[in-house]
Amino acid sequence: MQSGFGRKLFAEFLGTFWLVFGGCGSALISAGFPQLGIGFTGVALAFGLTVLTGAYAFGHVSGGHFNPAVSLGLAAAGRFSWKELGPYWIVQLLGATFAAFVLLKIMQGNIDFSLANGFAANGYDEHSPAGFTMQSALIIETVLTAFFLLVILGVTEGRAPVGFAPLAIGLALTLIHLVDIPVTNASVNPARSTSQALFVGGWAMEQLWLFWVAPLLGGLIGGVVHRFTLAEN
Repeated sequence: MQSGFGRKLFAEFLGTFWLVFGGCGSALISAGFPQLGIGFTGVALAFGLTVLTGAYAFGHVSGGHFNPAVSLGLAAAGRFSWKELGPYWIVQLLGATFAAFVLLKIMQGNIDFSLANGFAANGYDEHSPAGFTMQSALIIETVLTAFFLLVILGVTEGRAPVGFAPLAIGLALTLIHLVDIPVTNASVNPARSTSQALFVGGWAMEQLWLFWVAPLLGGLIGGVVHRFTLAEN
């Protein structure tokens, strides 16, 4: 492995760790804290801030994907090498899972903690925060991931204002969570979903397929739509 590619993979590991640790950590630790809890809006903002800060910190090294669906969408758009897709997915999954492991160790220091409460895992039907069905989850995860890719691809083109891409991408992820948390707890990221499901097990692992299929499909749609209708000639 070339040292330059190793740096890319390490940056992706760190960025994905940061996304899961900051986003899921805010949901687990701060969202429902009595009186001072950050609530629904705060968790959505936390996810956006992790991507914003992570993109500025690591994006110049790895591209700042932090998400298998983003990597796939960028490849479909012709903006990322297909041969690098597998290694990126592996380190994204490792970074997300390590973040979930660290969060688990932190949460086990709270006497009221139980994995039975969900551990910020994604779900549908009875495991949807507001009781949304599998159909609703499939649709919203696909649509939101497709538009997330359209935002990412649009703001990183040559005509876009220089230096503002991470801000737009972070705000887009905040908006996605504002819409999607009641439906599925908001995924649009198979690594984020896998990391929590691995520790919850049971129903979370049984429903994990949706949080791979829908985001990957959405990523492909977004990448293809941009490549053939919106990209610079």
